[in-house]
Amino acid sequence: MTDRLLGFDIGGTKTAFVIGDTKGAILARRRTPTHLSGDPRRDVAAMAETGLALLAEVGGRPADLVRAGAAVPGPFDPDSGTLLHPPNMPGWESVPIAEWLSQSLGCPVSLENDANAAALAEHRFGAGRGIDDLVYLTMSTGVGGGILLGGQIQRGSGSGAGEVGHVPVEWPGDPCNCGLRGCLEAYVGGACLERRLTEQVNPDSRLARLAGGGAVRPEHLVEAAREGCPDALREMERFNEYLARGIVQLCFTLDPAAVILGTICVAAGEALCLTPVREKVQARLWPAFAERLSIVPAQLDAELPYRAGLAVALEPGA
Repeated sequence: MTDRLLGFDIGGTKTAFVIGDTKGAILARRRTPTHLSGDPRRDVAAMAETGLALLAEVGGRPADLVRAGAAVPGPFDPDSGTLLHPPNMPGWESVPIAEWLSQSLGCPVSLENDANAAALAEHRFGAGRGIDDLVYLTMSTGVGGGILLGGQIQRGSGSGAGEVGHVPVEWPGDPCNCGLRGCLEAYVGGACLERRLTEQVNPDSRLARLAGGGAVRPEHLVEAAREGCPDALREMERFNEYLARGIVQLCFTLDPAAVILGTICVAAGEALCLTPVREKVQARLWPAFAERLSIVPAQLDAELPYRAGLAVALEPGA
């Protein structure tokens, strides 16, 4: 057994591990809690050990690994492979994770931020197959983005390209968790959406009943809207309006062939989200832009963490 790849998707609470071959087939996978001991080097060594144990489960040896890839939370320095100070991983300050993993695994290791890795995964395995010019939007707690043009990830001069969640859609607008106001994330990001819904929910509405007196989460919004709750339908309309504003800016700036929408939009589906967003975007674009644009849901769902790590390992030059 030779030519094996090892992929990691490292988050603040969970880490996904995957063994694949050079054609992208998944041979084994595992997901475990992310253990933060206070000693990043020890934690990275434990991740490598778990990856090698997974390799052994399919009959592989360390010598069979040709390379590894890791999807990591930002910010990080792609040139040095250093994770800088991820907010959900306390104690991880300037961690040379690519170097440490490479020492433990005995193979080259490449890194990509989680949004870019997700974009690569959708491009290679999901909704973006065959599409070289696309934008992928993570639509969960926050709003991130991965941009591919000509099949290549775009990082920008300081590796900050793709911060789509902080495109302004109002001025000055609602406060965003980043400290600015009017950002797209302040209107469609899960954390900001939850805060708004919880603060403003009608206590007699279906939304409030679904929340059971607790925080009103995006999944409550989607369920209540499906049931026809007027408050929820108004909130979905607001969500769709602001999402469309952000997408229009991306289209005039980047001219993608596809915009791929994740998480909340996938859960809401065609009638509540995707069709209205398409209509709003098309009404604001020049016809030539609208004709060549597809707005589609992400496809990988629960497969994404495994596919993201593997996609980074499969990248040319990894």
